[in-house]
Amino acid sequence: MDATLSTFANPPTEFSVLPFWFWNDALDADEIRRQIADFEAHGVHGFIIHPRVGLPRSLGWMSEALLAFYDVAIEEAARRGMQALLYDEGMYPSGSSAGQVVAENPAFQTRCLAARSLAEGEEPALQADETLVAVVRRQGGERMAVIDRKMDAYIRGLHYIDGGPEEDEPLAGDLLNPEAVACFIRLVYDKFFERFGGHFGGLIPAIFTDEPSPVGKPRERGVWPGTTGILAHVNRLLGYDFTPHLAALWHDDEPEAERYRADYERAIALRMEETWYAQLYDWCTEHGIALTGHPAKADDLGAERYFHMPGQDIVWRWVLPDDPTALEGPQSTQGKCGSSAMIHTGRRRNANELCGAFGHELTWEEMNWLADWCFVRGTNMLFPHAFYYSVRGIRLDERPPDVGPNSAWWERYKSYADRCRRLSWLNTDSRHVCSIAVLGKVDWLPWQPAKVLFQQQRDFNYVEERHLWEDAAVDEDGIELAGMRYAAVIAAHEPDERARPAMRRLEEAGRLLHYGPGTSATALLTFVDRLAAADVSVEPGAAALRVRRVRKGGRDWWILFNEESAPLAGSVTLRAEGPFLLVDPWTGESRSWENGAQVTLGRYQLKVVCTDGGDVRSSPKI
Repeated sequence: MDATLSTFANPPTEFSVLPFWFWNDALDADEIRRQIADFEAHGVHGFIIHPRVGLPRSLGWMSEALLAFYDVAIEEAARRGMQALLYDEGMYPSGSSAGQVVAENPAFQTRCLAARSLAEGEEPALQADETLVAVVRRQGGERMAVIDRKMDAYIRGLHYIDGGPEEDEPLAGDLLNPEAVACFIRLVYDKFFERFGGHFGGLIPAIFTDEPSPVGKPRERGVWPGTTGILAHVNRLLGYDFTPHLAALWHDDEPEAERYRADYERAIALRMEETWYAQLYDWCTEHGIALTGHPAKADDLGAERYFHMPGQDIVWRWVLPDDPTALEGPQSTQGKCGSSAMIHTGRRRNANELCGAFGHELTWEEMNWLADWCFVRGTNMLFPHAFYYSVRGIRLDERPPDVGPNSAWWERYKSYADRCRRLSWLNTDSRHVCSIAVLGKVDWLPWQPAKVLFQQQRDFNYVEERHLWEDAAVDEDGIELAGMRYAAVIAAHEPDERARPAMRRLEEAGRLLHYGPGTSATALLTFVDRLAAADVSVEPGAAALRVRRVRKGGRDWWILFNEESAPLAGSVTLRAEGPFLLVDPWTGESRSWENGAQVTLGRYQLKVVCTDGGDVRSSPKI
């Protein structure tokens, strides 16, 4: 076995799964060390310290008592050569430091835009700490006032109230206010650096920020994200005065209400980049540590550029085997969202937090399927949700299941962890072989054309349209971006004005397809086939087969995944010259394989094929 195959069989431990480790009960130093040893014995070589509801009140967020247990875990991880990641909040969503931001300055509480009807000639009556954004008229002539005010919003807390199940609900911070975010960074990130900075970038490779939201967890409805002075930023970011369209936020019968709501949401996403993501990214860059985690939405591609390790999360059974959710809806885009961002921003890793709140009914088979759903889409780091420090009492049912030490499959978990480590290694430091791009927006990715491409084994990446005017080269041959060349480009939305010149060039070159509700799968595939030769041919056709091709270590590698339960069998022909090897991701063992030979993929099975060493050359035909 040569060096590349040997490394595939036993990759470095940096590619280990890194589970959320819920610290959710009274902590003990010896028990922390015992659990870490148990992790290592089962193929888990790192973890994310995640303080969680169920901690005693004596272990408050960022308290000396709690951080002393961090010292224990980090020292034990160092002794064993493991990784320890930090989580930036006392529960979630991130941005409040368990209510400490608002406690320090009540003006940093989450704010919103609310609407009030006004009679003709009536002046808006403002309460304390409210400001008037604008008085506007609806299309029928009615007057309404748009008010900026505090919002009733919270984050989940670390402590049960009187034994539970009710929890503390600290006030959420105003993430659209850069001063509030700076306060959060000082309370959490600066304190982490002061205590653990000597380990940053090594033993502690990253800090995890979790689904930051400008509205936290809201208790009220009928309001929109906002902050004092937000309208000026919305106007700046959209490039036009949004004031005349404010009524559309509340009233469906306003002209083009859906369009203006989407515009407002996009402006809020862009402002979040400025106030939240850029500040955290800059701090982490300056302090030699990676920012990881994930944005609030599955298709928030724009925010991913501010992560050193872009991420997403499959939770709440949003993506399921043998279910339309695997290919349809915004959640189906998240795998490609993270991996595409990694490629186009020049990052090395991209992650997925998976299995959270899938319930006690989660099975071993389903857990493996979720990992493979991610791997074939380019994920190369997994954050299993979660390993529980304690399952005492009601803790067992807090966003279950425990997928680690308290699971039915713990004794065979090492086989899962080792397989995930191999596939994470394969998807890292490798070149994705792909020539199809699907355009998306800052906060929206189209799943409809992606579904067709997936079902026909035509791999692709999402390209955020900002790249078209920022850093991509666009010519008669397509898009060149971050070392990738996209010969076929698909657009399913009305582009930003700044993207139009690049899209005109693509259209004139015959390399752009405008995909809409009336576009057939045949039309899409005809367009793609004309410009980008297929990497894989399958006879008979197999709509359940997913394929990813990468180049690494002087070889081409294909990940073949049967995404559905019905077994697949057919001849598979690869667009490359052999000889070939079939590699088992469960064991790392390999054997010869003939191009065009019959391949059988059982229920939810994943296999890997690679060229057998030497220079890789594309063959002229399939």
